[in-house]
Amino acid sequence: MYNATQKVIDLGDGRRIEIETGKLAKQADGSVVVKQGNTMLLATVVAAKEAKEGVDFMPLQVEYKEKYASIGRFPGGFLKREARPSDYEILISRLIDRALRPLFPSDYHADVFVTVNLISAEADTQPDALAGLAASAALAVSDIPFGGPISEVRVARVDGKLKINPLLSEMERADIDIMVGATYDNILMVEGEMKEVSEADMLEAIKFAHEEIKKHCLVQMELSRELGKDVKRTYCHETNDEELKAKVIADTYDKVYAIARATSTKHERSEKFDAVEEEFLSQYDEEERAEKEPLIKRYFHDFVLKKAMRNMILDEGIRLDGRATDQIRPIWCEVGYLPSAHGSAIFTRGETQSLTTVTLGTKMDEKQIDEVLFQGSEQFVLHYNFPPFSTGEARPARSLSRREVGHGNLALRALKNMVPLGEENPYAVRVVSDILESNGSSSMATVCAGTLALMDAGVKLKKPVSGIAMGLITDTESGKYAVLSDILGDEDHLGDMDFKVTGTKDGITATQMDIKVDGLSYEVLAKALEQARQGRLHILGKILDTIAEPRADYKPQVPRVTRLYIATDFIGAVIGPGGKVIQDIQKTTNSTITITEEEGRGVVDIFATDKESMDAAIARVKALTTVPEVGEVYHGKIRSIMPFGAFVEIIPGKDGLMHISEIEHRRFETMEETGLKEGDMIDVKLLDIDAKSGKLKLSHKALIPKPEKSEKK
Repeated sequence: MYNATQKVIDLGDGRRIEIETGKLAKQADGSVVVKQGNTMLLATVVAAKEAKEGVDFMPLQVEYKEKYASIGRFPGGFLKREARPSDYEILISRLIDRALRPLFPSDYHADVFVTVNLISAEADTQPDALAGLAASAALAVSDIPFGGPISEVRVARVDGKLKINPLLSEMERADIDIMVGATYDNILMVEGEMKEVSEADMLEAIKFAHEEIKKHCLVQMELSRELGKDVKRTYCHETNDEELKAKVIADTYDKVYAIARATSTKHERSEKFDAVEEEFLSQYDEEERAEKEPLIKRYFHDFVLKKAMRNMILDEGIRLDGRATDQIRPIWCEVGYLPSAHGSAIFTRGETQSLTTVTLGTKMDEKQIDEVLFQGSEQFVLHYNFPPFSTGEARPARSLSRREVGHGNLALRALKNMVPLGEENPYAVRVVSDILESNGSSSMATVCAGTLALMDAGVKLKKPVSGIAMGLITDTESGKYAVLSDILGDEDHLGDMDFKVTGTKDGITATQMDIKVDGLSYEVLAKALEQARQGRLHILGKILDTIAEPRADYKPQVPRVTRLYIATDFIGAVIGPGGKVIQDIQKTTNSTITITEEEGRGVVDIFATDKESMDAAIARVKALTTVPEVGEVYHGKIRSIMPFGAFVEIIPGKDGLMHISEIEHRRFETMEETGLKEGDMIDVKLLDIDAKSGKLKLSHKALIPKPEKSEKK
């Protein structure tokens, strides 16, 4: 038997979210089932009793998994079972992680595993909007130390009206789609895409989300109190030596501050900081050093490096590289760097550099999606690679990281609404950003380089897009704060906010924000957004100085494509039995042809490397799909001779009868008298199409001037 406890959150429009605990997965430290309609998520959390020796960080692992059985589907592939996480599952795992991680105590270092499984799904409910709430609720009913609760909601502006957790079917009509994570008091995380909206509109959506999240947090607090889980377990994962900490600060702070103020490069600065730390460690013998080194390194990072950088910015307005708070690093760009690529660009801002390529392909090159709730294809994809050499690290490049998936997705969302798709662009488009150097905001460099490379490829971007990463330094005691434009890696790592904003000259297209400090006001957020807008426009100017508009034509090496629309009745004729016809067209014309059915019509995309091949393929397809029209003239081939006339093929697969009386104005008694033979080519006019049988009546006589009658004597 079980003793379940349930709570309900009313979404206010007839929908409700139910939270249940005590029924499933009771051996976990905390477990809940969150349900909206027929969509159900099982979230569990388990924490190790003790921290591993030598661990001085928060070893949190978040996994979001979708079960195919949740919607009655078999997984694809040979094994027919769930395999590695999809990009979508990785992105949801990251959304949960980014909201939870800052709220664990800074001195808590035990392994924590959060698992969220989609166990029941309905097609129109988006489960990612419930995943953060489920993870937080599992922590709320556990005794694991946690500074929550939190919740995450999706806010979309559908038909001009903001809505919480909208249906999937409503998203096509939305111009704002963001996920917001927050506690009752503070915004923690924002991520999403927009269709060129203003900063004020985005801020309004964040506020709207926070009001809903407050309700979710209150319900979790109530649930935690009822179960007696508002008192958390005790732990001791850190030992401290206040005397040693004071000595580290006293002996190193002034030296570090001077180095920070000297505006050296990233690696020079890092080497000098390491030298100061090593100088301090060298005063101890080998045994003392082994004992004290972990503490010294932590104190040096938290109370020297971090404090020095932050104080320098707040007190003097000076940053590590000498810039003012709103100043952008030097930028240089180049397009067409790779001669054989369909499009390429280099975007370099300070010590961050992206080499980005664009490849244009056929419909068969589109990314195929076979996920639990999403099936189909994606015409536009963007991939982001972050090799170790980009930061000077001597380590091997392993499999694709979650960070690479997340950064690539942000850049994809920034650009996708500006890339013409469908009828406007028959090409499959792949953008690949390889980060060659990194010191701050390589995802935003990807957006800028992507814009340049797409225009270099001749893709008719609706508008160019740029991106910028903003930072924040705050001091709660003095109330001082500084908003930083175009942050460095150290400013991200040691600061209080990483706020990425992308957009065109007319509005925001995507954003990603992680806030690491409590009590960030909307006033500060508004200032950061306005400063980001100005920086974004500055960077956009540099892009347009390099290439002002998309190239007028594609490069010679790009395969040419023509799109034809045909009646669905003709799709079978073009494909032929077993694909015989389309394969023959492709082979004989050296082309690639794809056919799909969209909106009640056939879409034929023809790809060829030269005009001759393209023209030949177009002619073959048109011949197969042309509807004969009365009054039109055709150059046809005589397929057979009969006593009463000849059958002429005017278009492939379409024969008509040219009666013996329609060959010339004079009378023939037999077909032998006409001199016509099978295989001869002849011009004929279509006189009529029988309404019942569809038979074609042809005439060559109608194309010959009628001879004048001779005058009677």
